[in-house]
Amino acid sequence: MDFNEAAVFVKVVQAGSFSAAARQLGSPTSTISTRVARLERRLGVTLLQRTTRRLNLTEAGALYFEHASTGLGYLLEAEAALDEARQQPQGVLKVTAPADLGDALLGGLVTQMQRTYPALSLELMLTERYVDLVAEGVDVAIRTGELRDSSLIAKSLGTIQWALFASPQYLQSAGQIATPTDLSQHQCVQFTPMGRHQWDLQRGTTAIRVPLAARTLVNSIGVVRAMAENGQGVALLPTFICQPTVETGGLQHVLPDWRGRADAVHLVYPKQRFMPPKLRSFIDLAVAELKQLFSTQ
Repeated sequence: MDFNEAAVFVKVVQAGSFSAAARQLGSPTSTISTRVARLERRLGVTLLQRTTRRLNLTEAGALYFEHASTGLGYLLEAEAALDEARQQPQGVLKVTAPADLGDALLGGLVTQMQRTYPALSLELMLTERYVDLVAEGVDVAIRTGELRDSSLIAKSLGTIQWALFASPQYLQSAGQIATPTDLSQHQCVQFTPMGRHQWDLQRGTTAIRVPLAARTLVNSIGVVRAMAENGQGVALLPTFICQPTVETGGLQHVLPDWRGRADAVHLVYPKQRFMPPKLRSFIDLAVAELKQLFSTQ
């Protein structure tokens, strides 16, 4: 089936003549006439009765025109819908991120995306497991540390820097901390992925491993931060999460010259020939917002 022949026939009927249709389509009249004749041969019926003054639809031609024009109308609507979709982000965007960082990283982004693109819905998967984006139908991921899948496109968002924090109330009651070795004499709230029995700290090129008494072990960054804010000890936390509380006086840096590890952060997504507007919009916003967030560390 040649849809071009059907489209030409519909245009001839709508225009009222071969020459008018030729002008509208930008083709020679002979080409238009040939395509209609070819359509009639393929269908085995006469669609148009040609006279010197006008064209008349046969009964078969009227029936074919009714259905063909309706079908072409649907095709045009489909192309218009796709064109609109290419311009306006819509549909469902699936995003995955580490469970312990996802709330801090994605909360503001989700709010901005929903305000800016009301036709777009977001589905968030916050998990510590490795998500296969292609197999699980996920559009984009925020990942920290070393990237495992080189087949994905990765955009750098910056670096998460880990540092020591405690509440002013705790430091006032337990005493100030002058050196890393002093930490062994303090209550420490330990985020288990950063070490169950020790913290590795660095100042410039100097590195030290500080042994700790495992009194409080927690696998949630949010809980660790809350405990530090409540005066329950010193915590090793991402600086971007603690910075707002530092600015309001709820936390303060401990041993500010010493830092924990630095984790690279990337936005990763599968390679694709045509990037959907919903993904492009999220990437642009995430790169702008998160790079700014990490630059304040």
